[in-house]
Amino acid sequence: MLTMRIIPCLDVDEGLVVKGVKFKDLKVAGDPVELALKYYQEGADELTFLDVGASLKSRKTMMEVVKKISEKIFIPLTAGGGIRSLDDIRELLLAGADKVAICTAAIENPSLIQEAARSFGSQCIVLSVDAARVNGGWQAFTHGGTRNSGLNAILWAQQGVALGAGEILLNSIDRDGTKQGYDLELIREISQKVRVPIIASGGAGHLEQIYEAIAIGRADAVLLASTLHYGEITIPEIKKYLKNKGVNIR
Repeated sequence: MLTMRIIPCLDVDEGLVVKGVKFKDLKVAGDPVELALKYYQEGADELTFLDVGASLKSRKTMMEVVKKISEKIFIPLTAGGGIRSLDDIRELLLAGADKVAICTAAIENPSLIQEAARSFGSQCIVLSVDAARVNGGWQAFTHGGTRNSGLNAILWAQQGVALGAGEILLNSIDRDGTKQGYDLELIREISQKVRVPIIASGGAGHLEQIYEAIAIGRADAVLLASTLHYGEITIPEIKKYLKNKGVNIR
């Protein structure tokens, strides 16, 4: 049985951690380096850092922040946001990231997944799927959840894995920031269709919902943001709760 991972997520714009609801109305939630160190000290298993600004100016800030974070924490660090090329991926890995998440560029150029997996290894490449319900199914969105690609999110996840993605970061746009719980049906649907780890993201509000993502959704890891940033739940509380539920955790 794989060990369940608890992964704080830092959505960063212009050097500051931000958080919104359904990818909109972003508000400042803190300093990324300070929060990264805090979560590391509390026992986070990994950390995810996403540049939601993804402009050229923001990209430079992102590289600097990744370097600072990688010098202070000693757990796997995934970074993403605005990644367009193999050079972008290489730059992030050299800055200290262990894995790189790609979303929009992967949809616009699926061969990038294959090329990146060949160049850096599948274990470094995380396919970030921003999914929302459309007409009874789920579709994959690009550009920070603002554009519907028209692709079936489940089929896209399968294709991404076939091309070499070593992990799926599954973001529910509908649940993001709502604290209504993870989209269990979506998580389970994809977890049954691919043979790589699934990181569930979007909707964590309380401990039972985190357990449900694992027990019902069959997620291999859970991503959390606002509930951690605002001190509503702590990593030690999550781990104690899951351990008492029989979940294999570090």
